Amino acid sequence: MFMKKIHFITIIIFFSLTSIYSQTDEYFDAPFGGGIGYNSGWMIPNLDIINSQLKSLGIPGFSNSGFYTSGISGFMYLGFLKHIRLGGIGFGGSTSRNISIAGINKEAIYSLSGGGISIEYTLPYVRDWGISVGTILGRGSMELELFQNRGSMSWSNIWSELNANPTTLFYSRNINRSLKNSYWFIIPTINVDIPLNRFITFRIGTGYQITFGDNWTVDNDIDVTGAPSGLDANSYFIQTGIYIGFFSF
Repeated sequence: MFMKKIHFITIIIFFSLTSIYSQTDEYFDAPFGGGIGYNSGWMIPNLDIINSQLKSLGIPGFSNSGFYTSGISGFMYLGFLKHIRLGGIGFGGSTSRNISIAGINKEAIYSLSGGGISIEYTLPYVRDWGISVGTILGRGSMELELFQNRGSMSWSNIWSELNANPTTLFYSRNINRSLKNSYWFIIPTINVDIPLNRFITFRIGTGYQITFGDNWTVDNDIDVTGAPSGLDANSYFIQTGIYIGFFSF
């Protein structure tokens, strides 16, 4: 339900902006400049499949309302193509859940990260602000780390456990699994850049990450078979940022 609301809000924002600025016949000189800055964001992936597995282990599920991300991005207008700007972005974030049951500590950590190039078109109807639609193309990864242990361990026990008879490892209470899915992504975006002056601008935007690739590995890149087909990193995101450079919208 929450995802549907975000989707609806995104559509309303897009068509509202298009409607407002298409009502004027004024055109201005093409924007130019560029800059680099820090981005803070909020990603909202679908975690239903993972949460159902966590609950079977007694671990509380991850929140469906998303988690915080951060990163760095930048862009520059291409002088030979009016209103077109090219840039790049890198981002990442994680969320975790833990519980202690009968002296056994259990924890799950979910994380998303990625980086790519951005191509955007700034609407030519707006003076002073930069309102752009575009896309980000890149590579990312989704990781799920699972831990189970009884608390502190001695140095010698760590090595002796690894050197134990394989038939006894099944009963070990200390378990660590790192599941990873690497993928390509495309992210349609809408961004609004509000310059505070010629050298600093504030950004707010939204988009939706669409991923391609369902090959999972575990621990030291061992292939995982039978992963659910609906388990992916498709997700809505909202971002804000502060950029330093030179901006003329």
